[in-house]
Amino acid sequence: MFGDLSFSHILILLLVLVLVFGAKRIPEIGSSLGQGIKEFKRSLKDATSDDAPTAPPRGVQPPTSSPLSSGDPKRLSD
Repeated sequence: MFGDLSFSHILILLLVLVLVFGAKRIPEIGSSLGQGIKEFKRSLKDATSDDAPTAPPRGVQPPTSSPLSSGDPKRLSD
């Protein structure tokens, strides 16, 4: 399918990409694609592992609202 893709074809494709997305946007797109691939591989590895799911550390507890707070923001001065 891509066997007859020559150097000139690749240059034309890169030129079209630069014209469509802009030179500043292409590194951002590449970075987000790389992060997406990493996340996909990590989720596949987690799904296929036979280990039990990891629990949060014992010393860390989720934040809870204290009975003293009313939920309203505090004003420092008027």
